[in-house]
Amino acid sequence: SSDLLIPTDPPEELKSRISFLNGCVVNNKKRKRIEESQEGNGAKHKRDKLEKGKCDDNLGGHNDLQNGDEPIKYPIDDQLVQPCADDPVFTNRPCPLRDFSIPLDSVGDLLMVWDFCSSFGRLLCLWPFSLEDFEKAICHKDSNLALVVEMHAALLRFLIKEQGEYFLVLQKKKRKPKVTLITWTEYLCDFIEMIGISDLTNQIPTIKRGHYGLLDPSIKLKILKELVDRVLATDLVREKLDEYLEQRQALAASKREEAVEEGKKKREAKEHLKVVSEANGMLPEHNSDIIEDGPGVIRNNDHSMENGNCIEKMSADQSQSLRSSENDDQNSEVQEKTKKLLEELERSKEERKEFLEREMEKRVIRSNPLGKDRDYNRYWFFQRDERVFVESPDSKQWGYYSSKEELDALIGSLNPKGERERALKKQLEKFYARICKELQKRSKEVAQRLALEEGLVRRSSRVRAPPKDNPALAFLKYSNRWKALMC
Repeated sequence: SSDLLIPTDPPEELKSRISFLNGCVVNNKKRKRIEESQEGNGAKHKRDKLEKGKCDDNLGGHNDLQNGDEPIKYPIDDQLVQPCADDPVFTNRPCPLRDFSIPLDSVGDLLMVWDFCSSFGRLLCLWPFSLEDFEKAICHKDSNLALVVEMHAALLRFLIKEQGEYFLVLQKKKRKPKVTLITWTEYLCDFIEMIGISDLTNQIPTIKRGHYGLLDPSIKLKILKELVDRVLATDLVREKLDEYLEQRQALAASKREEAVEEGKKKREAKEHLKVVSEANGMLPEHNSDIIEDGPGVIRNNDHSMENGNCIEKMSADQSQSLRSSENDDQNSEVQEKTKKLLEELERSKEERKEFLEREMEKRVIRSNPLGKDRDYNRYWFFQRDERVFVESPDSKQWGYYSSKEELDALIGSLNPKGERERALKKQLEKFYARICKELQKRSKEVAQRLALEEGLVRRSSRVRAPPKDNPALAFLKYSNRWKALMC
């Protein structure tokens, strides 16, 4: 038998009154109200989104609407930032210089070793030297260059003083715990054998033959980096770091206390000026009321009486004018003294602030990058060098900026809508004055050095100048003035 088809449509006479909605029978009037309500809510939601977008735009342009979507709240990840119509005109980011004498993937080791030796020179009994001199010394072929020898000797002596693993190795070999400028390579070879890094142990025969200077600069830096890593792990350095941390915290507390005290002194000086000014300003008004009330009481037609009153009033006016002038002079004098006091307070505050900052810098815990750009390049500024260094994400590429113009262009190229570039820009602006000062100092020194070198070239045809007189060879004259501090 054939299947019976059950009709699901309502009868013709009921179609105008009822219908199906979500499987249920509903009245057509009610259905219409539901649909209108849903449409109304959708329209309202769209209006709310548009209104919100307009409000966000009016609040400073920090948010952008994209194709009617939710507004973007900045800062966001730099890689997601897209160009917008309201963006400022960004400068072209300058290309950093890469004219290092060593391989670019070794620049990180160069900076790390130099920064540590510069920061802990007193502890190591090692006189500071410039980064440029260090780079030139590492690339030099002389095996007994004073700067390089003193560096190795200072680090090895420190490890012996710690009486750790290296000290025990020397005891087994029955070596005297005293590194000299003659025996330093023997102690260095003992250290390289102890750490057992194949790239470095392969260099021991060359060093023992007295040809340390012929090693590749990258190998020299790897050896120094291992020495620094071992020194950093000693208890003596940890204790010094803890001491520096406590001193920095004390200096920071002093800065805060002095800032509060300076603010209090400023407020007191301004309050004193206000009180004195108000007191002096009230005197002429008070006296003038008394003077003017006197002659105004008598009124008659006697001309002599009027003339007398006029003369008396003129005399009173002159006295008032004189007193007013004296008060003005007093006010001016008080204002001048207060102004000088405020200037002295400001100058004293700035000098003290600079002093405390210098003291904090001497107690450096570690160097941190200024920040990263959109592409994760890191930016560094070291206290004892006048350049801003740029490190690639994999640390294999390095460059630097060395002029104020390059720094300004770098800052102008950063987009604050990105999280990394916003933070980097903030740090560069925070230290802008100090970085500019160092960059300008470097520019001046470079100009002077070039002038001296040109002068030497001009003289060379007449008088042969000693090679060490050349500013470019200043690293050859290094002397460790803190050697006498050794225990």
